[in-house]
Amino acid sequence: MKISTKGRYGLTIMLELARNFGDGPIPLKTIAKENNLSEHYLEQLAAPLRNAGLIKSVRGAYGGYILPEDPKQISAGDIIRVLEGPIVLVEGIEDEEPAKQALWKRVTEAVKEVLDTTTLEDLVNHEKDDPLEGYMFYI
Repeated sequence: MKISTKGRYGLTIMLELARNFGDGPIPLKTIAKENNLSEHYLEQLAAPLRNAGLIKSVRGAYGGYILPEDPKQISAGDIIRVLEGPIVLVEGIEDEEPAKQALWKRVTEAVKEVLDTTTLEDLVNHEKDDPLEGYMFYI
């Protein structure tokens, strides 16, 4: 499975909204500018996220987008499925021998497990608590 820019930039939108959860709406223009991304492309990604109920739009001069629920309630898997479709690593495994089918199923389930148990809150907190921050590595 390869996560395209749709999934990566969609996760960027969601992370920015999670970082600012409870502070009011954030315009896509702000997210695009802070992350050096195309505002037009982010608008295309916001529509399916809004339709899935993962974000909510707020109209008006001070409008933008907000998360309709706490960041700990939204998983990376929720976002990736909306923007990328089902999480499938290998297609057509029914033609594979049973041992290889079992392997691909286990790998797919492991990826789903990581995505479904990692919340936006986890990702925001990871940025704050990066254990490698402050260490100097010498090679």
